[in-house]
Formats: sequence, C-alpha cells, structure tokens
Amino acid sequence: MSSNSNQFNPLPLLPSTRHSNASPLQYPAIFKRAALTDTPLASTPNSPRFQGQDGYSVPPILELPRRATTLDVPGLTKSRVSPDGTIAARDVGSKLVIVMVGLPARGKSYITKKLARYMNWLQHETRIFNVGNTRRMSNHHVGPASHPLPDSPVLEPTAATHAAGFFAPDNLATAALRESWALQTLDELLDWVLLENGSIGILDATNSTLRRRHSVLNRVKDRSNGALKVLFLESVCDDKELLEQNIRLKLSGPDYKGQDPDVALADFRMRVKNYEKTYETIGDAEEKVDGFQYVKMINVGKKVVAYNIQGFLAGQAVFFLLNFNLAERQIWITRHGESEDNIKGRLGGDASLSHKGEKYAKALAAFMDYQRTEFRRRQLERMAMQLDVSRLSSKPSTPQGELAEPHFCVWTSMLKRSVETSKWFDEDTYDIKQMRMLNELGSGSYDGMTYEEIKQKYPKEYQARMQNKTGYRYPGVGGESYLDVLNRLRPVIVEVERMQDHVLLIGHRVVARVLLAYFMNLGRQFIGDLDVPLNTLWVLEPKPYGVDWAVYQYDENKDWFYKVENSTHSPPEASTTPGPTASFRPPISSQMSSLSLDRQLSESIKKDPRNRSAMGPPALPSRRHSGADIEIVVSSEK
Repeated sequence: MSSNSNQFNPLPLLPSTRHSNASPLQYPAIFKRAALTDTPLASTPNSPRFQGQDGYSVPPILELPRRATTLDVPGLTKSRVSPDGTIAARDVGSKLVIVMVGLPARGKSYITKKLARYMNWLQHETRIFNVGNTRRMSNHHVGPASHPLPDSPVLEPTAATHAAGFFAPDNLATAALRESWALQTLDELLDWVLLENGSIGILDATNSTLRRRHSVLNRVKDRSNGALKVLFLESVCDDKELLEQNIRLKLSGPDYKGQDPDVALADFRMRVKNYEKTYETIGDAEEKVDGFQYVKMINVGKKVVAYNIQGFLAGQAVFFLLNFNLAERQIWITRHGESEDNIKGRLGGDASLSHKGEKYAKALAAFMDYQRTEFRRRQLERMAMQLDVSRLSSKPSTPQGELAEPHFCVWTSMLKRSVETSKWFDEDTYDIKQMRMLNELGSGSYDGMTYEEIKQKYPKEYQARMQNKTGYRYPGVGGESYLDVLNRLRPVIVEVERMQDHVLLIGHRVVARVLLAYFMNLGRQFIGDLDVPLNTLWVLEPKPYGVDWAVYQYDENKDWFYKVENSTHSPPEASTTPGPTASFRPPISSQMSSLSLDRQLSESIKKDPRNRSAMGPPALPSRRHSGADIEIVVSSEK
C-alpha cells in the first residue's frame, strides 16, 4: 500500500488489552481489520481527486466499511459468509449482550433462564454468565450467607456482617474485589460471543448502580470496538406477595443450601437491604447515553417499558418478554391416535384413525376430564391453606370468592388423524381449535413412501438425512426440515407462554419433538432423537424455577393411562445452556417435584371412598420401566 498520507488505511479492530490477559495475536482476523462488506464504499481509495476553486486538490471523502445487522435465522436464511443461517463471526454488530439489572429476589434468574431457553430453541446460541457463580468459585469466603455483597460499599456497617469494616465506604479493597468478579464474568461472556460461536450472552448480576452499568458498557465497547450491542434488562418487583415468594424460593439456592431456614431468611433480607441502600434504577440519565437501550419489566411482565431497541435479536427478546405470566396451569402434549398410514409405515398423507386410534381418542378425552377435575381440586385445596379472603378479592374470582378455574383449550393440526383424535371432547367444555402450524413435517416428493423405500430408491438422500436430521429438508414441493417446523411453531409457543389456560396439543411426531425440545431445553443435536411414540402423553407445569413434567402412557387393555415411573427429573441448579444431563435420558431439565397425581388420588379416596366415583376412573398404578419408552434413541423415524 502506498505511503501517501491521503491513502485510505482501515482502522484496526483490536480488542482492548487493558482488562484482558489475551494477546491480540490470539484473536481472529475479524478483530484485526475492518470487516469486509458487500456494499460499495461511498468513495474508494482510487477515486479521482476533485479540484477546488482555490486550486488545491481535495481528497475523497472516505467512510469505514460498515456491515448491515439484519436478521440471521438458522434454517431460514443463508449467505456467502453464513450458509447455515447462523451469525457469521465477522458480523459482531448482529450479536447481543443482555445485562440484567435489579435487586435480589426480583426474578432476574427466572427471566434469564426462560429467555435463554426461548432464544436457544430458536437456534440463536445463548448462554447465561452468572456473577454469583464466579464469586462462589473464588477462594474468598464472603458472600450472602455471611457478608452481603452490593455493587458498591454500603453507607454503614450492618449487623449481618462479621467484619464491621467490610462495607465501609472507604474500603477500596472490597469494592475492587466485587468489581473484579463482575468484569471477570463479563470477559468470559465476551470471549464466548466474540471468539467462539455465541450469538447472545446474558450477564446475570444485580448491576444495580450507574457506576457498575457504565463500567460494563465501556468494557463491551472496548472489547468490540463499539460494534457489539448491549441491552440492559431491569426487573422490578413491588408486588409484596410475589416478592415474598421469590425470597423464600432463594433459600433453596446454593448460597443457603443446608442452612437453618430462619437464619438464612434473616440473612437474605439483610442482604437485600444492603443492596437497596445503593440501588439506582435505570432512568433519564442513562437514556442520554448514545445508543443506550433497555427494557424494564415490572412484576415479571405485568408492565414492560422498552427504550431505543436496536437490532433483530433485541427485538426478538423484547417480543418474548411481553408474553410472560406466572399463572398456574398445565400443558399437555400428545401425538394423534394410530392412523391407517401408521400401520403401513408411510410418511405424511392424510389418513384417518385406525380402530386402535379411535379407542385412544376416546380414552384421551375421558382422561383429560379426570385430570382437569383433579387439578382444580388441588388448586382449591392449596388456596384454602395459603390464601385468605382479602387476597382472593384482588384476583379474578367466582361468585363464591374462589379463584377462577382456568379454561381448557384443545389444539389440533388440520390433518384428519389429529382432528379425529379430538372428536370426543365436549365443545361446550373445551375450546377446540385447528391450527395449520401443528401439521406434521412436510415430506415433499417422498410423501406416502416408507423409510425403507426411500433408503432403496434414494440412498444418498437417506444418508444425508441421517447425518443431519434437524437440518435436512425433504426435496420437492412442500418438503420441510425440522428447523422449518420449529419456525412455524414459534407463534404457538409464544401463545402458550402468554395464555393462562390449560392446553392440550394433539400433534405429530416431529411437532411433538420440537414442542418438547422447547419446554425441556433440548439442544439442537437432540431434537431429532427424542423418542415420542404413539399412545404417550406428556404433561408440563411452568414453575418459577423451571418446568415440572411427567409422562403417561395409554394401556389398551385397561383403556386408561398410567404414569411412567422415573420419568420426572430436575434441572441442575447452575444449568445455563441446553443439552443433556448426566442423570437421565432424554436430556431433559425439569422435574415434577410435587406428589404424584396418582398418589394424591389414593390419599383422597382413602379419606373418603365416595371420591372415587365423583372424580372419575382412577389412574392405574405407576409401572416400572427400563426407560426404553422415553430415552433418547438414534432413530430413522420421521
């Protein structure tokens, strides 16, 4: 390149090494030169010089290359630099850092886990980085259990601290320690987003002061040369009942595990008071910062304030945050009853139910009647124990002052076998609706064929699908991939999250796999291998800490459903990414921690035998299984 001083020389995009141990040589080429662009510059280095009126030559006006930050959706978009639709390493401006803000027990971790689950399900690589975990892994024996840790020193020592000077305003050492933990966690997040395949990094911490947020924003700008977008997400809670529930839920966390509940509760309340002394909510001052964007969620979504939202991923996140609720409800997922094409092993088609399928449909309606009654009974029993009349009066109620019973929706696809499975449900009791989004994956040119026929006639296509089941798209008109099904199911998931009613989704094999993958936080590599046989029924109950679930199977001889034993498991406390757990297959991160429905019914009947006839036919006793019915298997099935 010419040494002429007017010659264009792109500015380097080296990350700042002031706060990082990494050498610039360790970073990819993207961070050493300005990114290439398909859009021509306004003026190039070889542009002719213009002659001014005074006779002097005027150099061309040059601009740094700038890339568009439009949507990237795996399976639906592709480009030269991103053939699979994921965000290319050089498109840093399309990625996102979400920074949580809020006092303890305001639902930050609940929000982050739910948001991460949704964005990962949409195939945008998302990971949570928790500052509390960094603190707990350090060698310093300080923390909420003995020394509450606000972002800045408190104004006065508290009775909860064992060292009175620990929170003194002039104790710079402790302030530096807290700052180092936060920035260490942030650097881990930025390494993952900038140097690996991350699309969205979520920093889960209080970040409760202007100073801390300013420090975080500057570090992100330094590391990405201002290219990486930051969305601040503040969770505010002034609902006393909800706050009390959150505080008590915190006592089961890692900071208080195994401690006396009363001691732990008192310590945690003191911790919150220490944070409150220095807490600064996001407001007008930060709105004046160039490019600052934030979302403020009040009482876990009852009110949402959004400001200056920029970028596709930020828009997707905000849209999802608008559809939160904590209503107690059940989500049931099953496949249609056996069809005539199932008997023949044929893909696709629009066949009617077989005789066995008809029998399953009738039993399914009866079982849902029974489960709906059981849920309502348990709900009223809990209300009687936990709530008084004054609390009930603030919520939707029946004329008797009881909480309103959730409605029950039944959603089917528009294919015969799904619609016919719903025909025994009473439309005066259930809201029945057909949805094209729930149709089975389209087989394209192979519709009506068996897997064996495809293997014999089109061996290359068969192998291509086996090697990449989720990404493979059937050839021909109407052919789809798992990712196509996932994206058309997005409005279904959002609606299920928004609504406060029970719902039964009667779908198909691939549809059920994709839906369960969302609720169970399965990674992309596991979706296609989740075994979802006919005559199987999944129940999921959203909880503040995740999703409780259980599995039922239909016994044709007894014409009723039984609960599959050992089908209930819980997510690891620190789980932040989708994938398998070591203790259970399929890799599902949830647990039905409450008493089993069968056992509750048994206790109810024991107290009063008349309850047996009043509540409908009892479920069969749980049967022990080896796990074959529900474990992940590498399957050639659609």
